[in-house]
Amino acid sequence: QVQLAESGGGLVQAGGSLRLSCADSGRTFSSYVMGWFRQAPGKEREFVAVVTWGGGNTYYADSAKGRFTISRDNAKNTVYLQMNSLKPEDTAIYYCAAARSTAAIPTQWRPAYWGQGTQVTVSS
Repeated sequence: QVQLAESGGGLVQAGGSLRLSCADSGRTFSSYVMGWFRQAPGKEREFVAVVTWGGGNTYYADSAKGRFTISRDNAKNTVYLQMNSLKPEDTAIYYCAAARSTAAIPTQWRPAYWGQGTQVTVSS
């Protein structure tokens, strides 16, 4: 059973940083590929980043490359999203997600489990 809970969202000025965390209360965290999605007002949910089971492989949406870093700590059952150089267009609800496997095309990854989301607001 995967139960995901995000934290770390908030209000930040453009150019600032935030670190999101997502904790899994289950006991099989290391068996899951973990990732982050986001949904801005009036837009569809979009892929942000994904990390494989041991943390050795990561993939980012073009909008996140060079600014965001996904990582995981399997000992703590937690996945992180470090967001730097934030822009107003990064404003969204950020969702943690999990699945047993990856996708051939990372941006087409469709996880089975989702957290409740955490709001990130970037002011200009």
